Amino acid sequence: MKLAEAGELHLVDRLRKRFSGKLTDRRGVELVLGIGDDAAAIQPNQTNSPHLLLTTDMMVEGVHFDLRWTTLFQLGYKLVSVNVSDICAMGGRPEYLLLNFSCPGSLDLKQYDLFFDGIEAALKKYSIQLIGGDISSSDKIVLSATAVGTASKILRRAGASPGEFIHVTGCLGDAAAGLAIMKNLRKQILIETGAVPNLQLPWNIIEPVIRRHLMPDAVNPDIFIRQATAMMDISDGLLIDLERLCKESKVGARIQVDRLPLSQGLIGASRLLKMSPVDLALNGGEDYELLFTASEPQVVGATCIGEVTRSGLKVIGPDGKQMKQTPKGYEHFGIQG
Repeated sequence: MKLAEAGELHLVDRLRKRFSGKLTDRRGVELVLGIGDDAAAIQPNQTNSPHLLLTTDMMVEGVHFDLRWTTLFQLGYKLVSVNVSDICAMGGRPEYLLLNFSCPGSLDLKQYDLFFDGIEAALKKYSIQLIGGDISSSDKIVLSATAVGTASKILRRAGASPGEFIHVTGCLGDAAAGLAIMKNLRKQILIETGAVPNLQLPWNIIEPVIRRHLMPDAVNPDIFIRQATAMMDISDGLLIDLERLCKESKVGARIQVDRLPLSQGLIGASRLLKMSPVDLALNGGEDYELLFTASEPQVVGATCIGEVTRSGLKVIGPDGKQMKQTPKGYEHFGIQG
């Protein structure tokens, strides 16, 4: 079987079965959580010490980003945010970052500095510190960052129970709409400078959604930690990520389309793109909002979009009827939806 036939989730499951549980108590450190969540967690055997959270993400040119419409500043900022988001998705606080940077030797030094300007801007936003990494040459830009954080209470994808309610932060689908616009424009937009570009598209409509794609911000989980029973971030799309949470919790889900939080920017951009805002919200990735379950239907700062059930994943339309929706979103090595 080829990797493209197996798909990303199958490959992760193979590694999880192979390596989980190999280190449980070593040199005074206990492995609390290994492969399968947004971050791994270890617990130093010290009184009242917090859990340490560790996560890593790669960004590969031509797979995760396209330099025709992404600046090096935006790329650096986004790399930090996506790693910080994984720490936040576990209910943690980010502390440190390690960075591996590989690129062609022909890259201009100004572009190199611009990338680290973006890194620095994000580090300042999240109050974290770059503490090391590696630099290498390669045929194209390949990036990898490892974030380290702490958490007193770990929120896992497992933990949801039937009868609980499903919540999301922010609005959904904006980043996917922004990506679709950038693919049409095929030019860099310097949103980090605050300059308004000369385009034939209404800037007040497209700016919020392209910003969500190019320079996303991680969501602080502090106000949700006490009420959340299971949590993850929405990186590959609401439906595919909700399916992952349900799998880990051994539950199902029922969500209402008319409850999805849709921004005015998404609605306006969808009209320009002639795309369905609902489809973008359900299947668009890179929102980096938090998806969590709680026993209460109302949680300050979040929107309730449905309920946890015993099995299955149902999407209910505005007419009260079940929609034919198969979870899809971004999955490495798989057929993309």
